[in-house]
Amino acid sequence: MSIKRIETGARMSGAVVHGNTVYLAGQVGEGETVKEQCEYALREVDRLLAVAGSDKSKILQTLIYLSDMSYFAEMNAAWEAWIDPANTPARATSEAKLAAPKYKVEFTVTAAL
Repeated sequence: MSIKRIETGARMSGAVVHGNTVYLAGQVGEGETVKEQCEYALREVDRLLAVAGSDKSKILQTLIYLSDMSYFAEMNAAWEAWIDPANTPARATSEAKLAAPKYKVEFTVTAAL
C-alpha cells in the first residue's frame, strides 16, 4: 500500500494517508480560552481532512488531551457544536502536559477516506 504524506516538515507531517486511513498529527489551537483553542484546532482538523480527501463524518477515533481536566465541559461544548452528530467517532479524553504551557487542548484524529 502506498503512503501519502501531507504538509511534511522536518519533524512530522500534518497528516499521513495509508490505504484508506488518514492519521492527523495532534492539532492545537490559538486563543486564550479552551473554546477558542478547540474551535481553531477543529478548523485545522477540517482543513487537513479535506486535503486528504476526507471529512469529519468519516472520523473513526479522536484522542483528546487537556492540560487540566477542569476544561472538560468547555471542550465538550465546543466538540458537540462541531462534530457530525450522526457520525460520532470513538473518543477518549485524558489530562496531559502539552507541548507548551499556552496550550490547553490537543486533538489527535484518525479517519477513513
